[in-house]
Amino acid sequence: MTLHQDLLDEAAEALKSAYAPYSQLYVGAALRSVSGRIYSGCNVENGSFSIGNCAERNAIAAAVRAEGAAFALTAIAICATDRASQALPIPPCGACRQMIREFGANAEVLFMGAEGQLVQTQIDELLPHGFSLPV
Repeated sequence: MTLHQDLLDEAAEALKSAYAPYSQLYVGAALRSVSGRIYSGCNVENGSFSIGNCAERNAIAAAVRAEGAAFALTAIAICATDRASQALPIPPCGACRQMIREFGANAEVLFMGAEGQLVQTQIDELLPHGFSLPV
């Protein structure tokens, strides 16, 4: 069992609520904040494809809503299936990578890799040159 099994389990549960009538790609994400609380989200598609939203960003939005501007994340797990409930290798998209980095510069990211193995890496490995504003 992995260190973040609870996040993987919560992400798998969240994907059951995904709204994906167009792609048939169901994605759930769960994250742990520095406070230790867990937040989850699922993808929500729309007929105007560009206004849909990813599971990772929905989980982050829920965490920001609950904890405010001080929210920071330590780890996030992503699970995905197709319409037949077959697990799919889905890493976070570029926009989600940037959003994860914004709230967790050292965040661990977990997702299933192409060979069906669990990938556990740091956000900087997935987004080596992420955008950040000078503080």
